[in-house]
Amino acid sequence: MAEHFSEREPKVMKDYIYVLGEAVKKAPKLKGVPTGVKGLDDLFFKVEIEEGKPVRKPLGGIPEYAVVNLTGMPDTGKSLMAEQFTIKQASMGQKVCFVTVESPANFVAAGLKERAAAMGVNFEEIEDNIILIDAASNSRLRDDIPTMLDTLAYVYRTYKCHRTVIDSITGLYEAKEMLARSIVRAFFNFMKKWYQTAIFVSQKRSGHDELSAEAAGGYAVGHIVDCSMVLSKEILLSPSRARAFKKELGDILRLFRIDGCRLCGHDTRLHLMEINELGLVEIKEPLVEYLKGRK
Repeated sequence: MAEHFSEREPKVMKDYIYVLGEAVKKAPKLKGVPTGVKGLDDLFFKVEIEEGKPVRKPLGGIPEYAVVNLTGMPDTGKSLMAEQFTIKQASMGQKVCFVTVESPANFVAAGLKERAAAMGVNFEEIEDNIILIDAASNSRLRDDIPTMLDTLAYVYRTYKCHRTVIDSITGLYEAKEMLARSIVRAFFNFMKKWYQTAIFVSQKRSGHDELSAEAAGGYAVGHIVDCSMVLSKEILLSPSRARAFKKELGDILRLFRIDGCRLCGHDTRLHLMEINELGLVEIKEPLVEYLKGRK
């Protein structure tokens, strides 16, 4: 090994060495991107100095240019949240690239139209702001990562998108989970290169801890992305569990938490979550406050 290194020519990557003061000049300003999910945006915050003291200020959304892992078991509300984010951003005039990996584009379009109606948004006014990439119907888009990235780059250049949703990132490494980390890393770096605020929906397996950020492929997603948000649900089938959460037997308990965000501060508590009668996800009060209030 020593002989190998003594024989090789040194290759110093000088272009990738930064003095901190130089790097910070290139850093984007920290600001929030509204998600369209009631109760979520104020869970992220930044710290400002006022009169010599640090003060928390709500960010008003997920950090701009963050890549967010949205993970949970099936039927926990992941796709609903991704669709709410899409509709909200489109209603604010942003172009949103929605990569659908699980369901064909026409079915996703129907769901987005329903979500817009529930959010009180005129779909005809925003439909040209949402660009769908139908990877569900094209195996090459799913299986050949360079082709997918080339297609994304085309959409970004053509439509000037700075918002991306991939539902789901897990579907891009089905049957090849040994490559999960490299695939997720490739998409993460690509989002950064194109200054995207992105949501990667990822699926959990039944064997995973409900409230961990782990998804299929292990911690490949959670360890790479900027932020993870975890959704869970439990059907309360035992009287003791129902009493513990002050609910009726057979009710559904939905929970939400932010499992780390490297770009800004965030609420670390476990929160109640609901899907209302219109099919919209809402983040409610912290679980501890809910339980105290029911005593």
